[in-house]
Amino acid sequence: MKAGLMKRALLVAATSLVALAGCHSFKKENVQPPTPLAKDFKPTVQVQRLWTARVGKGAGETGLRLRPAVVDGVLYAASNDGELAAFDASSGKTLWSKSSRTHGWFGWGDKKRKDAFYAGGPVVSGDLLVIGTLDGHVYGVNAKDGSPRWEAALSSEVLATPSIANGLVVARTGDGRLYGLDAGSGERRWVYDQTAVPLLSLRGNGPLLIANGVVFFGSDAGKLVAVRLDNGEKLWEQSLANGEGRTDIERLDDADGSILLDGSTLYGAAYHGNLVAIDGPSGRPLWSHPFSTFTSLAAGGNALYGVNDESQVWAFDKNGGADMWKNDALRYRWLTGPAVQGNYAVVGDMEGYVHWLQTGDGALAARERLSKKAIRAQPVVAGDTVYVEDVKGRIGAYRLGAH
Repeated sequence: MKAGLMKRALLVAATSLVALAGCHSFKKENVQPPTPLAKDFKPTVQVQRLWTARVGKGAGETGLRLRPAVVDGVLYAASNDGELAAFDASSGKTLWSKSSRTHGWFGWGDKKRKDAFYAGGPVVSGDLLVIGTLDGHVYGVNAKDGSPRWEAALSSEVLATPSIANGLVVARTGDGRLYGLDAGSGERRWVYDQTAVPLLSLRGNGPLLIANGVVFFGSDAGKLVAVRLDNGEKLWEQSLANGEGRTDIERLDDADGSILLDGSTLYGAAYHGNLVAIDGPSGRPLWSHPFSTFTSLAAGGNALYGVNDESQVWAFDKNGGADMWKNDALRYRWLTGPAVQGNYAVVGDMEGYVHWLQTGDGALAARERLSKKAIRAQPVVAGDTVYVEDVKGRIGAYRLGAH
């Protein structure tokens, strides 16, 4: 990790924003304690845990939001200590597992080098799995057995999940650059370099969205940016936050969540910023609603779902951004971004609980405990099952039924 980036990470850790990065000590001044869970809670929907599994030691204390990927009935997951594994998504059975502790960097180069500190990914397209690391590497791996294909050395840590489309892998680095890499060889095709990256920002980057030959992403400066997939040329950018405030902390306005696309409309949000709907082809804003978040949004039906910076869960009308409902029963439990599973929004919390809320009115419908460790990554929904991973690499698969 470069010295400048390490400084940024330390600056964030030294502020009260440690609460946002997963610090769960509430004895410090100005840090709100989590709302206690209701002891008399009665679920209105039945939850079945299908299986649990583990991948390495998970994200640990890195502050990363390592999130599994589910493709064609296989769940792929990685840990920051160098474990990469594939599981049968229906049963949890391990299909293959690779450890960089055994073979160095997949057996490439100097055996004395450090292990692969996985941080961004995994993402899978066809038989190609791609994952990034804290030391600025991106690896292409055979998704069928975990065998190595190629590696690419970039300029900085890769915290965001890369994307794969049209024969290109697009990876984002912590110093604000985007790289277009050949999906077959890892060879660099283009680089997009932002003109400025804030000296102080929240830990992490949002995932990339590729659609219609365009790469969309939220920046550390609170912008939604669109660049061409074929050559990395910038098309337009639109503000999700204004960056105003008296202090550096107040001026933090990272857009660290995912960008959603519905038809030709993009949706994005930023910390200390707004939830914004944007016309994709032109970059023209359609509507804006004040909403501060550092997690990803989710969409279902005519609604958008999000968790604000106080861990209140909200639903908004897609068409104009009007409030539909708000639930503050989980306030200050430092929730993940939501996922939509049928008629329910699913979030994880800092104590290892998974919560289901009715999408119609936001009422709490069910809760299960995966572990006693924090869940930071947004749950993943595939078919009728939701997959949740905690910071220690424990993964749980859940399905809903009638109560």
